[in-house]
Amino acid sequence: MRRSTRAVLAAGLGTVLAATSLGLVPAAPAAPAAQSSETARSSKPADVVTDGCLESVPEPGTTEPVQICYTLFQPGIATGRTKVPLVFQSHGWGGSRWTTREEAARFLDAGYGVLSFDQRGFGESGGKAHVENPDFEGKDVRALVELVSELPWVLQDGPGDPRIGAIGGSYGGGYQFLMAFEEIRATGRQVVDALVPEITWHDLNESLAPSDTVRTEWALLLSAASLPSQALPENVYKALVEGAALGTWPDGSVPGTEDMRTFMEKNGPKWQVAQGARIDVPVLFGQGTTDTLFPLEQAIRNWDVALTKRARKRSIFTAYNGGHVLPAVLPSGVSVDSDPCARKLADGDFTDLTLRFLDRALRGGPKTLRGYGRFHLATPGDTCVTTRSVRPRTEVPIGAVATAATAGAPTATEIAAGPLTIAGNSHLTALATTLGADSRAFYGLAVGTSPADAALVQNNVLPFRAELPLVGEEVRIDLPAVGVEVPEGQSLFLLASPLSDTFVGMGSRTSAAVLLEDVVVHLPLR
Repeated sequence: MRRSTRAVLAAGLGTVLAATSLGLVPAAPAAPAAQSSETARSSKPADVVTDGCLESVPEPGTTEPVQICYTLFQPGIATGRTKVPLVFQSHGWGGSRWTTREEAARFLDAGYGVLSFDQRGFGESGGKAHVENPDFEGKDVRALVELVSELPWVLQDGPGDPRIGAIGGSYGGGYQFLMAFEEIRATGRQVVDALVPEITWHDLNESLAPSDTVRTEWALLLSAASLPSQALPENVYKALVEGAALGTWPDGSVPGTEDMRTFMEKNGPKWQVAQGARIDVPVLFGQGTTDTLFPLEQAIRNWDVALTKRARKRSIFTAYNGGHVLPAVLPSGVSVDSDPCARKLADGDFTDLTLRFLDRALRGGPKTLRGYGRFHLATPGDTCVTTRSVRPRTEVPIGAVATAATAGAPTATEIAAGPLTIAGNSHLTALATTLGADSRAFYGLAVGTSPADAALVQNNVLPFRAELPLVGEEVRIDLPAVGVEVPEGQSLFLLASPLSDTFVGMGSRTSAAVLLEDVVVHLPLR
């Protein structure tokens, strides 16, 4: 979980992005790995590393069970008499599991067992990646939970209920929510006891294509990252390319095109929450403020709707400077890689924070961490802003904002002069006039001494899209969630641009303009 690993595609496309159902019979694990001579000489009981695979549900249209492969790390202290909690770990998109003791060392040294697994379609596991679908990845991880529930050295809270936490980022965060929700659905109880999801999503459709406007760079990069193992079903490759080419998220409405909206519908907390489920265990969120794939507002949404009120009181929300990061050139942004909130809360890195959080959640240890029930947001200045609420509560009228529709430089309109602090979700309301069909523009918050040098706070913009011409229509446009301290001598600006490098090729489809009048910016001003 080093910050550099999370900073750019979670250590490159190979690990960029970084599950649980019924009746799966695990295969016998492989024999324990041989102990090194150094370990054998140690007076401390040797850790045991075991590789294995289990059988899970077949792919659609087939009958052959899919192999899901894992590595199980048993700490030397763990026996049938001395039982320990276990931590699940899995990889980002295009990655693979931990297989060496060194990778799991910090958790083993802290007295936790670890089960790391290759998700369906990746590593040594078979099948195709259905992107955390309950019918496939959901059943895979439920089979792994069943396997763990039969290990004599793992602490058990009851039959079929092992004491487990989960870690991992991006795609490795997506499986955590799926695992927790699917155990609730299948058993009617909270089997998973603590989650630590990093840089992951609430709604994949909204993440990959907000307002049906495709994050082009990410759609193509994610497709490319899965090509070496042909992890995705063929129709998904086709759909990602279609989205990038056509300028809108494929929904099957155009004859001959794919339907990504239906494919992604069940693949995230949004769908699970719509079924009436809520997670009622502690969650440590780690989200990237400069993440342009799964931006900060995705985690805030999970906090707001995926957790019960009781769970939020026992949870911690942190955001660091990092995540899925690509250069922010148009509009220009900042390049920051730091985690001041882990430093503030745990006097260390995010893994230090994770271990202290899990000690409390899985072992009932002392509540030595501060900041439960609150948001802790990193700023571009490497400070950590703490707040109880990220909702906008200040309204600032700024007049009119206009953008050309297909070309031109970004424009910055002053909102307020510093010093001031913004922490959380913002949006604007306005009367919109668009002169062409399918008009688009991109908006975000920026900081600078003047409109000429104003730079995006944390690299993110969000699109506004009007499919039909508008004349003075009331609109609400969401702005990226941020944490920022605007110093004296600088100002907060609304940045408007006809183009965005994250949304390459997603500008207006006809030459026209987007005019916003009577603009009011709604800010989480502290």
